[in-house]
Amino acid sequence: MTPSIYDWAGGSEALGRLTEVFYGHVLEDPVLAPVFADMDKNHPQHVALWLSEVFGGPRNYTAERGGHPHMAGRHLGRGITEVQRRRWVSLLMDAADEVGLPTDPEFRAVFTYYIEWGTRMAMIYSGEHPPPVDAAEVPVWEWGQTPPWQPASP
Repeated sequence: MTPSIYDWAGGSEALGRLTEVFYGHVLEDPVLAPVFADMDKNHPQHVALWLSEVFGGPRNYTAERGGHPHMAGRHLGRGITEVQRRRWVSLLMDAADEVGLPTDPEFRAVFTYYIEWGTRMAMIYSGEHPPPVDAAEVPVWEWGQTPPWQPASP
């Protein structure tokens, strides 16, 4: 049986290291530091929970944080720019290398696909006319398959 992306990445320990290192860099970055200036000290752990669930791990983000509606709601009104989005992606990819996430093409492709998709969704939710924050499930990425995003019906 093929392991989940979560397991392939190294599980909660690896994703926790990733977000700790990543947000350490974010707070020193001139493009992103202002965006995260008031970041809760537990934010890296919350993002690790989110990524764990997205990549097929335990559904702890949903159980503890409120799932997709909570995540989407955290981005409302933030006005994320394309420059900030790209910098976020770049720093996260660098952090993935730094903490030793797997480098095989299959893993990195699906990892990058989600990060690109997720950051673009964050921009959409942070913009002037976001879609409704509905009760959608946390998207779960699998090998070679990604869920299509569909806005809630009016």
